[in-house]
Amino acid sequence: MTLHLRVGFMPLVDAALLVAAADAGFAEAQGLSLELVRDVSWSNLRDRLHVRLLDAAHMLAPAAIASTLGLGGVTAPMAAPILLNLNGNAVTVSLRRYEELARAATGDLADPAVSARALATIVARREGAGLPPLTFAAVFGFSSHTYLLSDWMALGGVRLGQDVRFEVVPPVQTVEALSSGRVDGFCAGAPWNTLAVAAGVGAILHSGVELQQDYPEKLLAWRADDVERRSEAVSRLNAALVMASDWACEEANWPRLATLLAAPERLGTRADIIEPILRGEIMQGGGRPVRAVADYIRLDRTAIRPDPAHADRLLAAMARAGQCTADAAAGEAARAVYRPDLFDAALR
Repeated sequence: MTLHLRVGFMPLVDAALLVAAADAGFAEAQGLSLELVRDVSWSNLRDRLHVRLLDAAHMLAPAAIASTLGLGGVTAPMAAPILLNLNGNAVTVSLRRYEELARAATGDLADPAVSARALATIVARREGAGLPPLTFAAVFGFSSHTYLLSDWMALGGVRLGQDVRFEVVPPVQTVEALSSGRVDGFCAGAPWNTLAVAAGVGAILHSGVELQQDYPEKLLAWRADDVERRSEAVSRLNAALVMASDWACEEANWPRLATLLAAPERLGTRADIIEPILRGEIMQGGGRPVRAVADYIRLDRTAIRPDPAHADRLLAAMARAGQCTADAAAGEAARAVYRPDLFDAALR
């Protein structure tokens, strides 16, 4: 019997396994009719899953933990029987700010500590001159993007949200926010950093993998009670996504994967923008050449197996950001989001 599933997603390269499962036949091979529903913001996607307008959703890992802990809204425990990627983010700044950072840097600007100290110099100069603070954005408050920004800035003693203004800007709005001057920089997932460079309005300062190795990113979130109640659907979708992962990790398949992702109903951009990202060939902007970044985004089997240790890492970052208290009860609830048992069961 064919099962129909509605799964929400955001237009990002890290939706690749969902897109491949739906559009390259892997879901169909598992007896699924997989309907992907594109959304405009992480909060909207989360809320639609909360009220079961969706069966599952492409979700920021910290957002799933926050939902489970009742942070920032209604408490709705989440479960992740499979992850969708590791890494995939970058910090991008406007060309004007990149040039300022380059002038203020003492050392190699590619070193996050050097760039953070250069940022601190600019922040201090602006304060001394009576200028408004710089503004940096992340795609959601409960996101790896927020924590990558905060931890990077802390290397120079800069406090996100205090010394530098903080805004939430959905991924699809980041390039416009940068080009209009609404923000001076942002942290987002691919392809939005590359699109800012291609548009001539930004320069990638650091890839996420250069700030934190194998950082937890997106997962496939279900309502926690649904993963038990709908175990057959969970198992079939997991199996389809594992098949998609194996296919997506084959270099020969990257041109087709890029084409699938670029489709108007998926990311709605150009395949020749997406394929280099899959290869880890990153346009930096700021007059610099394309740079090869190993593991820029990971879609492999090891990367997509749920690991409760990710919850410990994210909860610590959330606590540093002042979003929660990382006590034993919170830690236990956060770790319960990750369900490696369901991942392993689907493989068997």
